[in-house]
Amino acid sequence: MADPDEPSMSPAAGSDQRVWGIWTWPNFITLIRLSCLPVFLWLLLGRDDRAAAAWLLLALGATDWVDGWVARRFNQVSEFGKMFDPTADRLLFIVGLLAIMIDGSAPLWFCLLVFAREILFGGTVAILTLFYKMERFDVTYLGKWATFLLMGVFPAFVMSASGIRFHEFFAAAAWIAGPIGLALSYYTAWQYIPTIRANLRRHR
Repeated sequence: MADPDEPSMSPAAGSDQRVWGIWTWPNFITLIRLSCLPVFLWLLLGRDDRAAAAWLLLALGATDWVDGWVARRFNQVSEFGKMFDPTADRLLFIVGLLAIMIDGSAPLWFCLLVFAREILFGGTVAILTLFYKMERFDVTYLGKWATFLLMGVFPAFVMSASGIRFHEFFAAAAWIAGPIGLALSYYTAWQYIPTIRANLRRHR
């Protein structure tokens, strides 16, 4: 019997396409990133070290692309990874956002607007994908920019509240990029609605 966690040849395809299980390098990288979440919470809420927490959060956001690149570069794309990576990313984002709200290092109204968008849109997509078998769709160019900006905005807010040298620079950067990223996130969520409807119609 073949080990389900080892790559195997797809009998249906009859080609060299490998079918990967859970244990792949991309999934391992995702797991490492996810395991940094308790460290972030400890730094921010336990040690009250906002600067260190902000740098870690920025690193987690900056390495968001690494697991996907490794999967494509070394042909280790797996069905588990397709679900694990976005789920881990969303968990990192939402838990990190809640921690920042508790810490008070970013404006509450801004956090609530981002949180509402994540819960309403992200939750809807997750439910439709898991229970209604909706096909995954690619993120738009503007959607990638919205994510990129927001992933940088929150570390900047935390850094600006840390009292370190040049913290005013981080505050200015957060207030410039924040409204742009927030507006783009809501705009792209609205743009995805026709795609979601079309996917659901195909699976009726």
